[in-house]
Amino acid sequence: MALTEIKVPDIGDFSEVGVIEVLVKVGDTIKVEQSLITVESDKASMEIPSSQAGVVKEIKVALGDKVKEGSVVVMLETADAAPAPAAAAPAPVAAPVAAAPAPVAAAPAPVAAAPVAAAPAASSTVDIKIPDIGDFKNVAVIEMLVKVGDTVAVEQSLFTVESDKASMEIPSPSAGTITALTIKLGDTVNVGDVVGQMTVQGAAAAPVQAASPVAAAVAAPVAAAAAPVAAAPVAATPASTPVAAPAAHNPTVAPSGQLPHASPSVRKFARELGVPLAEVKGSGNKGRITAEDIQSFTKSVMAGAVQTLAQQAVAPKSSGGNVGGLEVLAWPKVDFAKFGAVERKELSRIKKISGANLHRNWVVIPHVTNNDEADITELEAFRVQTNAESAKAKSDVKVTMLAFVIKAVVAALKKFPEFNASLDGDTLVYKQYFNIGFAADTPNGLVVPVLKDADKKGILQISQEMGELAKKARDGKLGAADMQGGCFSISSLGGIGGTNFTPIINAPEVAILGLSKGAMKPVWDGKQFVPRLMLPLSLSYDHRVIDGAAAARFNAYLGAVLADYRRILL
Repeated sequence: MALTEIKVPDIGDFSEVGVIEVLVKVGDTIKVEQSLITVESDKASMEIPSSQAGVVKEIKVALGDKVKEGSVVVMLETADAAPAPAAAAPAPVAAPVAAAPAPVAAAPAPVAAAPVAAAPAASSTVDIKIPDIGDFKNVAVIEMLVKVGDTVAVEQSLFTVESDKASMEIPSPSAGTITALTIKLGDTVNVGDVVGQMTVQGAAAAPVQAASPVAAAVAAPVAAAAAPVAAAPVAATPASTPVAAPAAHNPTVAPSGQLPHASPSVRKFARELGVPLAEVKGSGNKGRITAEDIQSFTKSVMAGAVQTLAQQAVAPKSSGGNVGGLEVLAWPKVDFAKFGAVERKELSRIKKISGANLHRNWVVIPHVTNNDEADITELEAFRVQTNAESAKAKSDVKVTMLAFVIKAVVAALKKFPEFNASLDGDTLVYKQYFNIGFAADTPNGLVVPVLKDADKKGILQISQEMGELAKKARDGKLGAADMQGGCFSISSLGGIGGTNFTPIINAPEVAILGLSKGAMKPVWDGKQFVPRLMLPLSLSYDHRVIDGAAAARFNAYLGAVLADYRRILL
């Protein structure tokens, strides 16, 4: 085994280009010609392949670094120390670069010939051809950067083509006006193809120099195409009618009608999946679209959370508008300030996130709520006694009624396992663990920390951990792990008030229990009315999974356990 330097090969006449993607990581096993990094210039992006197979031991470049021919990209552990020639690895566009300088050097002599200046000032039509940009066939057109009627400058990009390893922008051979385009997105082109015409006022194209430091694909062909065009007997451009050069195309920005910023491999991946790149939001550097963005967009569309423009175009329309994904009457627009003083305040980050989740859950899940009551007279007395004993023992743990309810809910989940499940498509996933979420009210909004393995903990430990999680919630220090893995949730308003309410299920769970404020009520014991402390129970359930009879039995059993806590031992 030996360590071998993998360097940037000769891919054209360039000095330094930026690294916009690192496609491997330390420890990866790679093959010959597997792409290592993506580099980009003003007009092209290109993936740099490996000249050898082996294991990546060290990466010598990072995002944003500048590299040039000979820069070391990675250190590769190879089977032997005999490295393959670096010149064999580059993308197909690299080959013609070496041959390009000769015709370029010879071109200036005829350009300066007298007939150019002496020609009459008249317009002429010039064919727009695909220049010699390397040894390739049937390269796809992936972007149209101009349209018929546009005025373009020399070297302004007209459209983008893409091979397996590189994308490149084809520049204009002359300054003038586009009069015809015979290609469209998805067409394939080859060297010499005539893809349109343009009207040139005065002098025809001056020799075009390579504007892209990366793309040999642009440098060589433009120079080669320039010589015959320059020899055309047309007059110099009159000083009174200069053609203003529009702003250069910036591939990191997605102007109207153009595709966003993405590497050739990502564009190919998007085409294979049928993903419209213009509708994908990039998460990479400078808004660059990554493969993960394509996958995420695809999942969202398949789940129905997002509609493409094509889907929206064929979707039935109502006379109202689309509000939250529903075709209903448009949301009313009201100028509240004309009725009196107002104050505008942005929703907190937590409310924005939880609001979107609650909206989805309410719309997607068919909610039904079962209301019942539990007699907690004896349990409340026991709770008060327990706290009094803890105070005497100088313990910091304070037992709440919610801790008893959590333990009782675990007993009910064991008896009715369909409540401890989640829908996964058409499959019901039954969980063998008992993690109970409880809604915590914070200054910034509602959060739901999850108490893990509640079945393995006693009331005192549950109370202690609940207190710690609630404090983290109030301090804004809950981590993602503290709010994941829940099986069943409880929303308690007992300390505030109310009789009943409809809690919204926390997907992907299938039920949630709401607790309102306990109240003393006269209850008939068979002989007389006696005062009892009654706790309202509001059980919302997913009717796709749970039917009404099961929900009623769950609530009744839960009430029986809370009324006589000894049942939890049965």
